[in-house]
Amino acid sequence: MFKRIGFLFAALLAAGSAVAADAPAVATAAPDWKEGTHYFAIDPPQPVASGDKVEVLEVFSYACPHCAHFQPYAEQLKQSLPSYAAFDYMPAIFNASWEPYARAYYTAQSMGVLAKTHQALFDALHRDHIPMRTIEDLAGFYAQHGVDRAKFLATAASFEVESKLARAFDIVKNDGIDGTPSIVVNGKYRITGASAGGYPQMIELTDWLVKKEHDAKAKPAKSAAAK
Repeated sequence: MFKRIGFLFAALLAAGSAVAADAPAVATAAPDWKEGTHYFAIDPPQPVASGDKVEVLEVFSYACPHCAHFQPYAEQLKQSLPSYAAFDYMPAIFNASWEPYARAYYTAQSMGVLAKTHQALFDALHRDHIPMRTIEDLAGFYAQHGVDRAKFLATAASFEVESKLARAFDIVKNDGIDGTPSIVVNGKYRITGASAGGYPQMIELTDWLVKKEHDAKAKPAKSAAAK
């Protein structure tokens, strides 16, 4: 009796699997992203530094613990962007205590050591809780990663770094950035984790806006070709 029931149960499972395999896939509805709720228009749109590519800019600070938590998502986003988009970081300075970290970012960028120190500095500050509050403290950190300390401090005080800091300050102000991490898409749209509903949704929304911007760029070209 139990043996017969077992065979019957197995047959039902097989039949159910066959039906499921043959059934058409159910399309997942795209999120209903709303401007003013999930993302915010920047008015007027700001210039970008990405040329013909759609710019994706993460506004962050090494001092920000939320940015440390977001960093794996930022890396995921950077790796997954299509070829028509370009990702970059931009440090924010919301108070005087954040200025050394922004200066360190641009110094590392200028010296060509950003790729090997970006995650490491987040780890040192937020995982290992190493106190670094001044540019001199940060010079010691970069020295541990093979950077000449004196050259680092000289570069940190250079006109190039000062100019980049001034530009970043203006962009943060003009884009209406009021918290980190934030993402700016093509100088036109601003996204936060809170507005998107979380970090995974923030990435999804960024991808959606990148495609939206790419499609908007493609339409004028198609219209011109049709003429």
